This record gives sequence, structure tokens and C-alpha cells, in this order.
Amino acid sequence: MAHQITSASNPLIKTLKSLHAKKGRAETGLFLAEGARLAREAADLGVWPQTMLYAADALQRPQVRDLVNEAERQGVRLIETSQGVLAQISKRDNPQTVIGAYHQSLAPLEALDGDVIVALEGIRDPGNLGTILRTADSVGAGGVVLLGETCDPFSVEAVRASMGSIFAMKLARASFSDLTRFAKTRGAPMIGASLKGAALDAERAVPARVVVLMGNEQSGLPPEMEAACDLLVKLPMSGRADSLNLAIATAVMLYDLWRRRGYDGARA
Repeated sequence: MAHQITSASNPLIKTLKSLHAKKGRAETGLFLAEGARLAREAADLGVWPQTMLYAADALQRPQVRDLVNEAERQGVRLIETSQGVLAQISKRDNPQTVIGAYHQSLAPLEALDGDVIVALEGIRDPGNLGTILRTADSVGAGGVVLLGETCDPFSVEAVRASMGSIFAMKLARASFSDLTRFAKTRGAPMIGASLKGAALDAERAVPARVVVLMGNEQSGLPPEMEAACDLLVKLPMSGRADSLNLAIATAVMLYDLWRRRGYDGARA
């Protein structure tokens, strides 16, 4: 049964508002995901929030009503509240009518599987990180590994940019030495994006299993990581631009590798 909270000064509401800050997420182990569609996608994957808040009038929509009823059966703490409180939690003038607070989940490196693993070194922009999660999900990657001082994948910005893929992709944090051991154990060569590399020949065969390594937005991969790669790849340029946004560069890399496998597993 849902509880009603209408005051933004309620301790629970204050806790949920704190999840915009890294400290709040670290202290609670929770993160925010906004929108009934994301909540539905997570539920379809068997992931339910610890707490779900919704606006009372949202229950007029059958899909929201069904979601709330199912969440109640799953033991989710349900809070019926106002658009004003939801706006304060989301820090948006026009908030989603459903907001969930979910448990953060990182997988051990060894739990990642699939032909393609994406590893990210020192990514600073949460929007880029979330978009890469979405792209990795779209090509059927087996997981994303966060290296170094990579930003928090559970930040509100990263979760929004992932468009629900935060629930579908296995995420791991690891040292680079652990990643190299993981890649060797799997027999997966590491392909790094680097200006020191060369464009892949159009029809060059690439092993089925690979680890794709992408570097920091400004500085790229450190020299020691480039040296450890089995192959360095540079994306060719024709116009005046001399670089791509990191998320777009990662998408180009992943889709080119998938194309070489005939888009294996693509939905009809």
C-alpha cells in the first residue's frame, strides 16, 4: 500500500534529493532513475527499485497503474506524492510522473561475457558515459569496464543519457592490470582508439572476441595502455574536424566491429 508524502522536508524526500550528489549515492548505495518507461524496462529485466514515487494523477494512465500494482506485489516501497515534490527530487520544472530509487550494482570483471567488451579509461563526462552504455547495449556488448578516475555511472546525468541501458548492461570497475589479465584469459585482443593507430582496412578480419579500449575525452589513452594494446585504431577524417565526441567515436568503433561480424544477433 502506498504512503502519501506531500512535504519536500520529509526525511525520505531529503534522502532522495541527496542522490544528485556523489556523496549521497555513496552513503545510500542508491541512484535515481526517472520515468515510467525506464521503470518498465527495468522491471522487464527483473530490476525493481527500493522506492517508487509517483504523482497521483499518473494512475489514470493504465501503464502506470499496472506498473505501480506490480511494484506493490514485488514489495517496493510506494510513495504517492505531488508534482512539486517530484520536481524537487528530479530538479526539473517538468518532472517525470514516476521516479525510482534503485540499488547500485557492479558486476565482478569475470562475470562479463559476450564477444565485445568495452573498457573506458578516465571518462569525465557523465553524458558521454551514459550514451556509451546505451550504444554498448544496442550492439549487444557483453559489458562495460570502468578504469581509472571514470565518472560515476549512477549519476543522474549518466542514467538519463543511458536511456534505460544502465539496467541492461553489466558494469564492472577494474584496474588496467586486471583488465589485461581478463582479456588474455578470454583470448580477446585489446583494440585501442589512438591517433598513433591506423584506420582499419574495410574488409580486415577482426577476431570474434575483442576488448575495445577508449580513452579520456581530452587526452586519450595513456602511453602504457596504448603499448599494451594488440591493435591501435585511428578513425579516419576527411573534413576540417580533427576529432569526434567520445561517445560518437565509441559508437563508430563498435558498429564497425559489429558490421564485420555481419551484424550478428540483430533484431529483424
